[in-house]
Amino acid sequence: MLYWIEHIAVTGCAISGVLAAAGRKVDLFGVIVLAIVTAFGGGTLRDVILGDLPVFWIRDTRYLYTVVVAAVFAFFAARRFAFPESVLQATDAAGLALFSILGARKAIAVLAAHDLRESLLVIVAMGVVTGVAGGALRDILMREIPLVFRREIHLYATAAAAGTTVFAVLRRLGWEENQAATAGIVIVLGLRLAAIRWKLSLPLFRKHDEPEH
Repeated sequence: MLYWIEHIAVTGCAISGVLAAAGRKVDLFGVIVLAIVTAFGGGTLRDVILGDLPVFWIRDTRYLYTVVVAAVFAFFAARRFAFPESVLQATDAAGLALFSILGARKAIAVLAAHDLRESLLVIVAMGVVTGVAGGALRDILMREIPLVFRREIHLYATAAAAGTTVFAVLRRLGWEENQAATAGIVIVLGLRLAAIRWKLSLPLFRKHDEPEH
């Protein structure tokens, strides 16, 4: 089941990478590159930090095939149909939710394999990195401020951190892993979609004498 969830996650991120390139005059090759960066960026960075090498998509190249097929399909579909911004937001939110929890689970597995203590901060950090780094790299390649740093994107990394924290805490409380993972995914996705719907954001950092607008 986890294997198919991972394929769904990379597919969602690949599609969001393709849709983000809409209207930017990017050719098919460029779109595939953006899809690969979006889908694999976070997981690659996570695996490098944890020392779990080769990284997951080199170890199992079927992930790469999944992303390329999804990118080509989304590329031609986007040329025929005008997808609303909500589709991009929904696919990106789904990818964020799935990858964040998958990243947290991977961190737990690697820590256990090395007989290391399960640090809540490490688990949450790896979940957030897995969830947001791919989109950040995609935005940098497109010369945009990464989503994670934009206030108007609304609770992006915050949603990932909240969901991975819930997942890790529920596991420690004795929940079965799949149940804890489902709860974490629901938290990430729910917070992210609620933030988009009602424009929820954390306070901005301002100096005491800086105006609000």
